Amino acid sequence: MAATIPRAVAPQPALLPLPRAAPLLLAGRAAARRLRARGARTPALAATRRSWAVSARAVLDLPRRRAPQKPAQEAADLNDILSERGACGVGFVANLSNEPSLNVVRDALTALGCMEHRGGCGSDNDSGDGAGLMSGIPWDLFDDWASKEGLAPIERTHTGVGMVFLPQNENSLAEAKAAVEKVFTDEGLEVLGWRPVPFNLSVVGPNAKETMPNILQIFVRIAKEDDADDIERELYICRKLIERATKSASWADELYFCSLSSRTIIYKGMLRSEVLGQFYKDLQNELYKSPFAIYHRRFSTNTSPRWPLAQPMRLLGHNGEINTIQGNLNWMRSREATIQSPVWRGRENELRPFGDPKASDSANLDSAAELLLRSGRSPAEAMMMLVPEAYKNHPTLSVKYPEVIDFYEYYKGQMEAWDGPALLLFSDGRTVGACLDRNGLRPARYWKTSDGFVYVASEVGVIPMDESKVVMKGRLGPGMMITVDLETGQVLENTEVKKNVASAKPYGTWLQESTRSVKPVNFQSSPVMDNETILRHQQAFGYSSEDVQMVIETMASQGKEPTFCMGDDIPLAVLSQKPHMLFDYFKQRFAQVTNPAIDPLREGLVMSLEVNIGKRGNILEVGPENADQVTLSSPVLNEGELESLLKDPKLKPKVLSTYFNIRKGLDGSLENAIKALCEEADAAVRSGSQLLVLSDRSEALEPTRPAVPILLAVGAIHQHLIQNGLRMSASIVADTAQCFSTHQFACLIGYGASAICPYLALETCRQWRLSNKTVNLMRNGKMPTVTIEQAQRNFIKAVKSGLLKILSKMGISLLSSYCGAQIFEIYGLGQEVVDLAFCGSVSKIGGLTLNELGRETLSFWVRAFSEDTAKRLENFGFIQSRPGGEFHANNPEMSKLLHKAIREKSDNAYTIYQQHLASRPVNVLRDLVELKSERTPIPIGKVEPATSIVERFCTGGMSLGAISRETHEAIAIAMNRIGGKSNSGEGGEDPIRWSPLTDVVDGYSATLPHLKGLQNGDTATSAIKQVASGRFGVTPTFLVNAEQIEIKIAQGAKPGEGGQLPGKKVSAYIARLRNSKPGVPLISPPPHHDIYSIEDLAQLIFDLHQINPKAKVSVKLVAEAGIGTVASGVSKANADVIQISGHDGGTGASPISSIKHAGGPWELGLTETHQTLISFIQNGLRERVVLRVDGGFRSGLDVLLAAAMGADEYGFGSVAMIATGCVMARICHTNNCPVGVASQREELRGRFPGVPGDLVNYFLFVAEEVRATLAQLGYEKLDDIIGRTDLLKPKHISLVKTQHIDLAYLLMNAGLPKWSSSQIRTQDVHYNGPVLDETILADPEVSDAIENEKEVSKTYPIYNVDRAVCGRVAGSIVKKYGDTGFAGQLNITFTGSAGQSFGCFLTPGMNVRIVGEANDYVGKGMAGGELVVVPVDDTGFVPEDAAIVGNTCLYGATGGQVFVRGKTGERFAVRNSLGQAVVEGTGDHCCEYMTGGCVVVLGKVGRNVAAGMTGGLAYMLDEDDTLVPKVNKEIVKMQRVNAPAGQMQLKGLIEAYVEKTGSTKGAKILSEWEAYLPLFWQLVPPSEEDSPEACAEFERVLARQKTAVQSAK
Repeated sequence: MAATIPRAVAPQPALLPLPRAAPLLLAGRAAARRLRARGARTPALAATRRSWAVSARAVLDLPRRRAPQKPAQEAADLNDILSERGACGVGFVANLSNEPSLNVVRDALTALGCMEHRGGCGSDNDSGDGAGLMSGIPWDLFDDWASKEGLAPIERTHTGVGMVFLPQNENSLAEAKAAVEKVFTDEGLEVLGWRPVPFNLSVVGPNAKETMPNILQIFVRIAKEDDADDIERELYICRKLIERATKSASWADELYFCSLSSRTIIYKGMLRSEVLGQFYKDLQNELYKSPFAIYHRRFSTNTSPRWPLAQPMRLLGHNGEINTIQGNLNWMRSREATIQSPVWRGRENELRPFGDPKASDSANLDSAAELLLRSGRSPAEAMMMLVPEAYKNHPTLSVKYPEVIDFYEYYKGQMEAWDGPALLLFSDGRTVGACLDRNGLRPARYWKTSDGFVYVASEVGVIPMDESKVVMKGRLGPGMMITVDLETGQVLENTEVKKNVASAKPYGTWLQESTRSVKPVNFQSSPVMDNETILRHQQAFGYSSEDVQMVIETMASQGKEPTFCMGDDIPLAVLSQKPHMLFDYFKQRFAQVTNPAIDPLREGLVMSLEVNIGKRGNILEVGPENADQVTLSSPVLNEGELESLLKDPKLKPKVLSTYFNIRKGLDGSLENAIKALCEEADAAVRSGSQLLVLSDRSEALEPTRPAVPILLAVGAIHQHLIQNGLRMSASIVADTAQCFSTHQFACLIGYGASAICPYLALETCRQWRLSNKTVNLMRNGKMPTVTIEQAQRNFIKAVKSGLLKILSKMGISLLSSYCGAQIFEIYGLGQEVVDLAFCGSVSKIGGLTLNELGRETLSFWVRAFSEDTAKRLENFGFIQSRPGGEFHANNPEMSKLLHKAIREKSDNAYTIYQQHLASRPVNVLRDLVELKSERTPIPIGKVEPATSIVERFCTGGMSLGAISRETHEAIAIAMNRIGGKSNSGEGGEDPIRWSPLTDVVDGYSATLPHLKGLQNGDTATSAIKQVASGRFGVTPTFLVNAEQIEIKIAQGAKPGEGGQLPGKKVSAYIARLRNSKPGVPLISPPPHHDIYSIEDLAQLIFDLHQINPKAKVSVKLVAEAGIGTVASGVSKANADVIQISGHDGGTGASPISSIKHAGGPWELGLTETHQTLISFIQNGLRERVVLRVDGGFRSGLDVLLAAAMGADEYGFGSVAMIATGCVMARICHTNNCPVGVASQREELRGRFPGVPGDLVNYFLFVAEEVRATLAQLGYEKLDDIIGRTDLLKPKHISLVKTQHIDLAYLLMNAGLPKWSSSQIRTQDVHYNGPVLDETILADPEVSDAIENEKEVSKTYPIYNVDRAVCGRVAGSIVKKYGDTGFAGQLNITFTGSAGQSFGCFLTPGMNVRIVGEANDYVGKGMAGGELVVVPVDDTGFVPEDAAIVGNTCLYGATGGQVFVRGKTGERFAVRNSLGQAVVEGTGDHCCEYMTGGCVVVLGKVGRNVAAGMTGGLAYMLDEDDTLVPKVNKEIVKMQRVNAPAGQMQLKGLIEAYVEKTGSTKGAKILSEWEAYLPLFWQLVPPSEEDSPEACAEFERVLARQKTAVQSAK
């Protein structure tokens, strides 16, 4: 029986009352109202709580067949990793005099309380996901305790203090304490005593109480060491020994050392940030003093946070996500055999293991940092090794700090970066610091005061501050660092820190002496094989004519990946009756919500494909021998470059032939060959080889010696070397015929290959270039002329671009970090295959055995030797549907049958359509299950009506632009008729569609004259309005006219990538709706600008709830392993609806590799999401959200199966287009759709055959099919079967490839929600708590001004917890007047520090001013008005040198003006359409993706200015000639401001700016205009070159254009 948690019994010194979180911040409003704006839950839902018995592990650890024995050195398991993810708010306070004080701790707790909105809570709204504080050890407090306990005075220099979580159970507690004491005693340390930590249980939430540990402190004396670092090392070893000694105990998971140190201590727990200081009474004690404190608030996307995973960790406080964690863990495990350092005195074995897959990514990064630190590295050096900045082509580093580049180059070959978005705060008790990842996707602001304090925080305004004392204000940009030396009081900023670290060793000399690079070798100028031999090789290695013609030849001719459309409607490889290469069983993973995808197109400066070949030495040693490696600029080698590697004597290369012998039969032959390969590789490495080349190149192919799938060989050897401690000693290169697509390259690298020579693909390029067909096409001008060398170079260029894209969609910047990171999931391979070569990867449904895999491999191989084989490659039809090829679900026959049924409204025809679907080959996972029921069928009249069922139907997010206006509007009208929901997609919407039609005559309306079949009362508005990363068409009015607002995180056709609309589809109409330029391609950024983390997604949800409080907010995700964890975070972030899309969706243009190889089946994604949310009944997360699913829905049976798996609503995409007339020509991306469904060409749109009634008929047929089946099953309504996986059973189907598919995951059942689906669907929009806008709107003068269009001026105090301020006000204005119709004026001034999204969605007539500072997303989505940010008058800093607003300001603005007296953060004016702004400096990526408007910068900017800028103008002041290398000149050109209109525009904006802000810098520029004007650069995209502001000879150009027009007449 569990013991009650002991109360502290020791008498306590007088306690000081802890101030409420930031009392000054909360003046005038109750703390509960302000800080608990997390979304109140309804009482009815709260009443449904009960304890849960099913943990996340039950959902994520599914029944899997496992090999009986696991190797000792086991690879990291993705299941473990996926179950713990999170994001946070962090900061530190440091006293430069190193004087301990209670005020430091109080400031940290105050700041922590003001970051509550950056954390997460359970459904009880009381159990936080985690909060904590690291400080120096409060020796005075502990001396007082020792004295009262009768203990001798504590010897501070020789005493370690452990903060320990211990088991709840009394017996387990005693055992754990005894085990801990034994280790200390055995190590020669004296245990001085245990101290119960005093706490206040009343502030702990119910959920947290259940798992709350016993919390004790242990004091130990280390007499045998005198050096402070050695004392820390001894304590580190003791902790490792305790972990090892207790590993097998039943209570092992309940014993955890938060800290064990002679310098630092950590107080943390599963608490809300505002109660941490109330829970731990020590933190209120006047004797608790520290010179510094790091604080942390966690937002765990895992629904079951744990006490130990609260942060800070032992060294770090981490806000972010490590995307490469699986690879990092595998490589750290691989290092265990090689790590040595004299400081450990031969005790290195006792330090292992160096990572724990079951811990969070933050805990593992902390573990790696701790190892380096305890081994003698400084905290800054450890951070530079683990999280390096993007130093390549860095204009500042390369000129001023080359030694820093040398440091990074040296360690690039030693330590793979821990890659992902990360703000890291760190301390060893002597230094405290912070650093940001290379991409800068986390906010970090810092400030220093005249009285000797330094503060760093995720947000400004978290601590009340006398601004006159602030002498420095800044922000951490990408890759930047700041450190405070507590012993000297030195504050070092970025380059100072790094220069000190990098200058310690001669890294540059070592690199010059030892590192060599493979020089580029010319491509072969003629084929090596004759055409017949090439054909035979292509047949043997699995090529199809599609692979050669659509993939390889496209890449060779164009230098880029081929594009296709309409999603992926063929069977999964394991379900297919056609043979597939092994790569096709793998799907690329991608970032969504917990971490961001990054941008390879516009932000490629942070990415690199470089890789080092050779032995990786002892990471704890620093010396020239570690630099003895070969550097490759990319992992793709031609034959000459491979030859160069093979000739490198230091590498001692060993070529391993990858064939298996089937002369004695197929069974067992592949496994034996793999084992032999592993043994051969093992022997080669032990003999000194540093390069293993796995090659399937052969003089002649033999019928009985097929090639081992190269991915299997690479993976098996990689795993074998890890498990035997040899992986760091050698690199793996694949010399293979089996690799030609970007996905295949990514798979090989992801499972361990450092480089690939695709010899057959290169040979195919050469053959293609010399073919008569190609020569004739080039001669006739129908194809660009390329040489044979250029063809191969183009192919490799396309591969490299594709690899960058694949890395980026998971948020990974460096190929060296991707290598071995296993960023894939598997669909269709059995556990024996996974354990052999892909250990740790997720394979939920089982599948092929090794023998079955060998059989599939052989089915390709025999084609090369069969006399029946044609003399050309077979077309398998995997991409395009063709007779005799692979089955496509969206096939011509299906389209014809559907058109006949809905146009004739014929039940019989629909029955034939159903029969067609029922008789199709197995295509998707749901085809393997069927419905069952023990009930007696009921009359169909008792079943809920079709009109009720269709209300659950939605259509896919197809943008106006991707599809035609006719299609888009017809679908919307049809869905509104039936009460379903259409989706606008990401292209905005014409306001003309928001009013019901009243002018319909004979089916036609003058309002929408291009449509037919209309009725009076029809509305063409989309009920769901989509907000995507491009923000195209997103205006305040667009948002307030939504019934639901969908945030598109990912899309089925290309998850992790942004949308793209080819320029030829951007007509004048489309351009007007999207606020862009006609004919200019529109590319949406990947989803990372304001949805790059769970707390920022929560902020966007909050923003949208403000602008339209009546609209539910949905979040669109794509199925992948771990989506349940992600969805639980989205639910806690206050989303109303979660949509799970399958990989098979998508209608627009996408790269073929993305369509085919990313995302998972919705069946698995939905099951995981529903089961994960339902498993935590006490959290009540499933009741909070409507689950919607889409991807390949075609029938009522699909609806019923999705319902049984847990879905409440059902999305139809491609089939809705087919119902309106699509004939599946699959040329949507070309703008040539023959029936005008997906074209913007007017002559083709005129052929559009659809009418809304067709789609209405289709959905009614589907609903009637659902009704009929429900009646057969004996159920009256859909509510009765939703989540009822017990109504599913496996079908008896014999698959061609395997009988080992395991459907246990699909059929599992964790229970049902307490509410019915209808109750969940009809609950109110989630509440976001009280907001400042309510106070403003409640002011009678303000409401009168809005109602009667008057002018009013008001002033309000503002604090960082006031978020999205003015959003609700703007919404109320545009709801009444539209975006431009308000004639009144609201002049609102705020004083203080604004929270995130200040001034979002401003509209004309709103003039907003803040005196103080603001955080991220200022002016997000603003459509008009004026927004001014100025510092307070009496500051101790120079305003133009200070960062006073955060990142991603003016994002997606469609109007208005922003004036900021100070600097902004990263990504200023990203996707600005029409907004104007003047600021005094910006971070990286300014004006990114801008399509209109004007930006003026009167100071320094960061790197990558104007990347993807296709419209608008920017003016940059360049006083020191440093701007030119910072501008991305891919699109824009730089010119001086020569046009008179441009000079007027620039001067006019600066004049307005000075008037509004009082800027001294602006005033000086105006007073010395003639001197400053020549220092400005104007950045001009092509679309603006002929504008009066950019064209100095505009009048002459205009006259010339007029003359040309007249002569044409």
